[in-house]
Amino acid sequence: VVIELNDKAPKHAERIKELAAAGEYDNVAFHRVIEGFMAQTGDVQYGDMENGYQPQAAGTGGSSKPDLPAEFSDVPFERGTVGMARAQDPNSANSQFFIMFAPGDFLNGQYTVVGKVVSGMENVDKIKRG
Repeated sequence: VVIELNDKAPKHAERIKELAAAGEYDNVAFHRVIEGFMAQTGDVQYGDMENGYQPQAAGTGGSSKPDLPAEFSDVPFERGTVGMARAQDPNSANSQFFIMFAPGDFLNGQYTVVGKVVSGMENVDKIKRG
């Protein structure tokens, strides 16, 4: 899967690049996958399936880096859009992200769009739901 990061969320894009370059996303599970909605991954604290995987905690952790301020934009949530996951606080995104299976207009302006899948969406579609 190839994700093109956009320039409308520079702090978030930089964080994704940093963590990816450090191998932090290697072997991290897609811990939340909802049919017709999205697949979420990026819990580098509890989601590593080969080193300390904690299925009950996966989805609650992040990196050791500070949370990021929201970078909302006019980029819509469409199939293949990559958004930053966060808690209720809009300024709480850290390392987790999600890939949209379908449009999600209700997320527009509420979550930071960090990029889009430009190749390999068929592989995203194969992620096990549940």
